Amino acid sequence: MKKLLITGASGFLGWNLCSIASNYFKVSAISNRNFFNLPSISVRKCDITDYQQLKVLMISEKPDAVIHLAAASDPNYCQTHPEETFKINVTASSNIAGLCSDLKAACVFTSSDQVFDGKSPPYKENDDTNPLNIYGQQKRTAEQQMRSRYENVTICRMPLMYGKAPQWAKSFIQPWIGQLQKGNTLSLFTDEFRSPLCASDACRGLLLALEKPGEIFHLGGPQRISRYEMGMILLETTGFPQTLIKPCKQQDVPMAAPRPSDVSLDISKASKMGFCPGTMREKLKTILDLQNTDTDF
Repeated sequence: MKKLLITGASGFLGWNLCSIASNYFKVSAISNRNFFNLPSISVRKCDITDYQQLKVLMISEKPDAVIHLAAASDPNYCQTHPEETFKINVTASSNIAGLCSDLKAACVFTSSDQVFDGKSPPYKENDDTNPLNIYGQQKRTAEQQMRSRYENVTICRMPLMYGKAPQWAKSFIQPWIGQLQKGNTLSLFTDEFRSPLCASDACRGLLLALEKPGEIFHLGGPQRISRYEMGMILLETTGFPQTLIKPCKQQDVPMAAPRPSDVSLDISKASKMGFCPGTMREKLKTILDLQNTDTDF
C-alpha cells in the first residue's frame, strides 16, 4: 500500500480522514496534541511550525502523498492572534509544500471558503478571491506560497463541516446538540449562507483530489443554506422542539472577525471527478441511524 501522511490528524476532519484513508493507504498521522489509537495507524508528535522537526519527520516517513489539514481554523482567534496563526496557517504550509516537492510526494491542501467575500456566490474555482478576515487572508496566502514552492499542490477549498467527532475535537453540530440537550435556545443566523458538508464526504473528496495534481477543487455540500436552516434540519432529524431555535442576524452577534454573508460553493468541477456529497438531512439521518438514534455524536 502507498504511504499517506496526514497532518492535523487529531482534529475533527483529521480524525475522520484517518479512519477512512486507512482502508486505502498505509497511514501515518501527525498531531501536536490529543493522541489517539486507530488500528494500523502510526500517530507521531510534531510541531509543524518547527521546520527542522517537520523536515526530519517527513524525510523519515518518506510518504507517497500528504494531505495537509493542520490549521488554526477559528476566524475570531486568527483575527486577534495574526502573528501566531500565520506561522501555522502560512509558514508551515509553505514548508510542507517544499518538502513534498523534495520528496516528489503528492500534496493536497485544505483551504477555505473564507477566501471569498460573499458578494458573488456560488463560487467557482477560478473566481477572484477577496477575503474579509485574517483567517481567509492566511488561507489565500498559503495557497499562493504553496503553489510557488510546488506546482503540483492540489488545493481543496472546504466549507463548514459536520459529522461524527472524537471527544476532543468537535464540528459545529456537537455544541449545538449539547445546548439543545440542556433545553437552551440557539440563536442562528438567517443571513449567512454556506455549503455544509459531512466529514465522511469531505474525506472521500480529499482522497479523490490526490489523483489530480495541481488542481483546485471546491468540496462543498450540495445545498446553499443558512445557519438557521441547518438548525431546523437538526431539530427535524433529532426530534428536539422547534421552539429551541431562534432566528437572528449577523449584526446581532459581535465577533472579532468579519464574516462574508454567502460563501456557498459551486461543486460542479469536483462532481466530474466523482465527488457526490449527500444533503445535510440525509447525512444526519444516516449518522443517527448508525448510532441507534443516540444524538450525542
